[in-house]
Amino acid sequence: MIRTMKKTGTAFAASVLALLAAPAHADSGWSLLNMPVGVTELSKKIYGLHMMIFWWCVAIGIFVFGWMIWAIVSFRKSKGAVANTAMVHSTKAEIIWTLIPVAILVAMSVPSARVLIDIEDARNTELTVRVTAYQWKWQYQYLGTDVSYFSTLARESNTARQLQSGIDPTSVPNYLLDVDQPLVVPAGVKVRLLITAQDVIHAWWVPDFGMKKDAIPGFVNEMWFKVDADKTGRYRGQCAELCGRDHGFMPIVVDVMSKDDFAAWLAAREAAVKQAAAAATATTRTIS
Repeated sequence: MIRTMKKTGTAFAASVLALLAAPAHADSGWSLLNMPVGVTELSKKIYGLHMMIFWWCVAIGIFVFGWMIWAIVSFRKSKGAVANTAMVHSTKAEIIWTLIPVAILVAMSVPSARVLIDIEDARNTELTVRVTAYQWKWQYQYLGTDVSYFSTLARESNTARQLQSGIDPTSVPNYLLDVDQPLVVPAGVKVRLLITAQDVIHAWWVPDFGMKKDAIPGFVNEMWFKVDADKTGRYRGQCAELCGRDHGFMPIVVDVMSKDDFAAWLAAREAAVKQAAAAATATTRTIS
């Protein structure tokens, strides 16, 4: 019995150590159990706060359970221990076990408050995008420009999700997580999102950015993110608020480009908008 318990304990300890020692990448056991580090300035601060609180809790757990196990083993009946029914009062002990938790809470609250302040600090943003949620799509408007478009579920996913479509969803790349027009932002730039909705409550959420904000009709929420300059690429998320029957078909895709590539993309979109407006004006004049 004791040998079995020792073997089980050793195996468990080895598993825990293997998870802790695993490299922090997408395929490691630790990263699957833990929250992602993310690719933005805020996500790293949130992850750092999370890990600090986690290790505080681990240390407290080891201390409390270690002391409890020591007391159970050392003062068990088989060793002749006898329960003392008399009440023992110690003012000193009460002061100590009050001051220590207060100190721990202060040590946790100060960095937590700093991160919360940083989350709400949207000053000095270089790009502002208005995000409007609909059932079941997103509209992105780049303030200060004429660029505005809708982002909806990609055609391949939309076709495969239909009843009796005959399409195997596993054959569709990024099934239900792809869109026709992603949000495009530059890396290394502080981007502010002004988030609202036109019908019901939605939520804009990209896990790798470490942030989520509700989109509420008649109200504008604000959030910001700054993707690391070397983390260009495509990042995926979803509406994180139950918004109706097709809630599961409202993905979010963000393309993060270099500053130069983003400037070229934005200039091309603005030129296309102006060209379309000019063509529409010419058509109206011809009809008139």
